[in-house]
Amino acid sequence: MSVHGGQLTQTGDGAGDRSAWGVPVPIDLESFNADLEDGRATVDIGIFYPANLEPAHRQKVELEMVLDGVAEARRIFGAVGVQLAVVSVRTGPVDPALLVVQAEAPGSEVPGGCYANLYVERQKRPSKLSPAALAAFESVIGNGPDHDRRIHLLVLEDVFMSYQDQIDERTWQLKTVATSAMSFPGYSYRDTIPRHLRGVITLTDLARPHSWKTVAHELGHKLINASHEYRDIDPQHEVYADGGLLLYGEGTDIPSGPDGRFHRERLLRSPFIYRRDADGTKVWKPDYLDGGGYYDPIYEGLTVDF
Repeated sequence: MSVHGGQLTQTGDGAGDRSAWGVPVPIDLESFNADLEDGRATVDIGIFYPANLEPAHRQKVELEMVLDGVAEARRIFGAVGVQLAVVSVRTGPVDPALLVVQAEAPGSEVPGGCYANLYVERQKRPSKLSPAALAAFESVIGNGPDHDRRIHLLVLEDVFMSYQDQIDERTWQLKTVATSAMSFPGYSYRDTIPRHLRGVITLTDLARPHSWKTVAHELGHKLINASHEYRDIDPQHEVYADGGLLLYGEGTDIPSGPDGRFHRERLLRSPFIYRRDADGTKVWKPDYLDGGGYYDPIYEGLTVDF
């Protein structure tokens, strides 16, 4: 659904659209989206909730938790001029073998070089989806109108990520962690994810501390296209601190200018953002020019050299 002239119209779930997995959840999206305004910067979101989650996993990520997370994200992003439209909420069975996946293909966990930052390393050697993750995304999200410009919130039971953590000058340790959510961002994956799936964000646990901001945090990675960083904190796999939306903690700041690492300016250049013109047509922000990495040319003047 989309908003134009104060009215909601159906989009994206029609015949011939492989996005029509499962069935629509009977939610009053008109009321949920009542505050949306034409002419404002907007991001479309589709939600996919498997009907056959194990009971223990369902308790960790109930559909109501997802909607509450989107509502909180709407408040956070609305404060800097971006509104979030929930255009679809669907449910249905998923192959149980695809409810638990390793996010990345083997080889993605190779240690970074000693003299290049995270963004430069992923420019050279981007992460790639594992076959199981790709199969899970394709089986549920599919392809449809504007799918390459839409955020897809996909609930799964577990999504594991592996990475190399530096212990000392010569020693690295492979870590595998169960994620509570994962954004599959451009700064890490660039264009290795099929275009119609590039908006995917997985959610597996919204019952942990600070989970009220988890959806907004992952949207921040996807839309700002930056890692766990904030002002004087350089990008890392995990950063626990208060202040910024992209840190683990209670902060929700999306700062601007060079001192804020241009987070707000980068957000407003996201290809996932559109505005409706006078006749209701979506006018999208320019797409990535070089795969969507941190240093993509669309961010000219809005990057930091670490």
